[in-house]
Amino acid sequence: MARKKKEECKGIPGWLISFGDLMSLLLTFFILLFSMGTISLEKFHMVIKGITESLGGRKVFLENKIMNNTNIEIEFKNMYPKVKKRQRLEKSLHQLEKELKKYGVDSEVEGHGSLLRFRVNVSKMFPPGSEKPTPQAEKLIRMICEKLKETSYPVVIEGHTDDTPVRGRFKNNLELSLERAMYILKKFIECGYDPKLLAARGYGPYRPLVPNTSPQNREKNRRVEFVIKIQG
Repeated sequence: MARKKKEECKGIPGWLISFGDLMSLLLTFFILLFSMGTISLEKFHMVIKGITESLGGRKVFLENKIMNNTNIEIEFKNMYPKVKKRQRLEKSLHQLEKELKKYGVDSEVEGHGSLLRFRVNVSKMFPPGSEKPTPQAEKLIRMICEKLKETSYPVVIEGHTDDTPVRGRFKNNLELSLERAMYILKKFIECGYDPKLLAARGYGPYRPLVPNTSPQNREKNRRVEFVIKIQG
């Protein structure tokens, strides 16, 4: 009986071919990643320098430092002008807050994105039901104007009251709050503030800080807010 011829070499399994292709592709992929991850220090220096100068920074990169892979010092003196203006304004408002405290007037600074609110309690500035402040409050309004005038930012003056019914010539608290805001706006114009940067609004009792459930809370809600829009 004739013997079967012995096969000289077995064929390669089909899965091994696919596996080899996959390994080749992965190797190529990682080589590509490695080549992309290699940074040219010279090009990196040029890009960072351009970004820094476009933001207002100075020429701060020294060739010998970056080529020697040492720490790079960056001067941020003129960078982010909007942020620096905001910081200066916040500092001025906090100083103003301390000055008003000397006269027994409470105030606070509150930030909302590109807006700053300078909130002033008017319980000791305006007589009940009146849109005209006391003589001392007139001086305080002038002082606030002088501080804000230094920045020349747009300012919206908002009047707020509690829910106590008004007596006198005003029909309601909404009218009273608007008249107080308008009075302060006129004083700002007399102080030299650009009228184009000013606006007045009255909200009456409709935007309370705290519920009008006690004399203390009602006092907190009687306020004027200077809403300052920070511009670059």
